[in-house]
Amino acid sequence: MKIAVVGAGAIGGYLGARLALAGEDVTFIARNRNLQAINENGFRLINEDGSELHATSVRAVQRMADAGPQDVVLLTVKAHQVRDVLPQLRELFGPQTMVVTMLNGVPWWYFHKLAGPFEGRAVASVDPDGAIAATIEPERIIGSVVYPASELLAPGVVKVIEGNRFSLGELDNSRSERIEALSQTLMRAGFKSPVSRDIRGEIWLKLWGNLSFNPISALTHATLEDICLFPPTRELAASMMREAQAVGEALGVQFKIPLDKRIAGAQAVGAHKTSMLQDVEQGRALELAALVGAVIELGQVTNTPTPTIQAIHAATQLLARTLAAQHGRLMVQPQE
Repeated sequence: MKIAVVGAGAIGGYLGARLALAGEDVTFIARNRNLQAINENGFRLINEDGSELHATSVRAVQRMADAGPQDVVLLTVKAHQVRDVLPQLRELFGPQTMVVTMLNGVPWWYFHKLAGPFEGRAVASVDPDGAIAATIEPERIIGSVVYPASELLAPGVVKVIEGNRFSLGELDNSRSERIEALSQTLMRAGFKSPVSRDIRGEIWLKLWGNLSFNPISALTHATLEDICLFPPTRELAASMMREAQAVGEALGVQFKIPLDKRIAGAQAVGAHKTSMLQDVEQGRALELAALVGAVIELGQVTNTPTPTIQAIHAATQLLARTLAAQHGRLMVQPQE
């Protein structure tokens, strides 16, 4: 398959390197130092056990027109960065091109092909003017839930922290020929890639933790383990998760594991900094709209109260605004 990876970061690099090593025709859409490093040295992947793989057959381009139409586009940027790639994105589209949305949080397409009273409704938090939906037809979209954790150590170098599962799902939860073929392609590259009959349910299972632990960690500079072991923040996360579960259930989602087990899973990850805390420390924009704001919006759509989520969202929004205004970053460091 011809596969374009839009976003040559930690997850995009992990996917693209392994797919290239499995014989797929992989092109990264990259810029600046990443673009140069990939074209000069390929992509280096450091596995969980410390072993290394080197994908030398990949290429990188800055202009999507230079890549041309693809069989598959892996959209691995952060949710708030999707709008930045829209002007060129259609250069990658042929008649049958699939767009796999490997994003955290509530996707803009959530209500597309979802039978029920909200079918076709927009999610304004993540696509306020409808530009994303207008650029990417729903028929192209394959939903995905990204479970692995990885880190971009340097341009063209990714370290896998843990995991290799990328669930896939058609928006109508069908098992199409194309999604079966895509699943097989990912499995040949060494990934677990089941075809989900309930992709939105899987999205909520991951979102359940992200919407609570990410903003709490950004505000407190605490790791997952610390948040779970400190009773007040454990209960704060649980309160946010209970509100989110009520929203999800109002939309027909079934939460297949108990809340306590979901929290225990987060605690088991250990002293891990969430992606939002890492963004605070690096002075990057925070992924708030898709992870938190959209849940509040869905609560309003279903007339489900979300007071705790709203309070934490407001505080984290102000933190993000302050950091952006000062072009700053915030990190807790030990005294010398």
